[in-house]
Amino acid sequence: MYWDGGGWMWMMAIAPLVWIALIGLVVWAVIRLSQNTSRTGGEAGSRDHGMPGRESAEEILDRRFARGEIDAEEYTQARGHLARHRPEP
Repeated sequence: MYWDGGGWMWMMAIAPLVWIALIGLVVWAVIRLSQNTSRTGGEAGSRDHGMPGRESAEEILDRRFARGEIDAEEYTQARGHLARHRPEP
């Protein structure tokens, strides 16, 4: 019925472990979210520079042509325009 005084020792031992686990979880979440952002593009560079990110203009154009959103004439014209205005690496 009476406590023998040992219960508070468990609390003193568990409390720091809970804080360590909580801080570890926050650090893990920040790292995980930053990796997902760079993997999906976010503010990162594009594939043209060897970095994962957004689709290049050519990839978007190819996809639109494959879906039938643009015809062959528009596709050829846009490809030529992209080739003429491609920035130097």
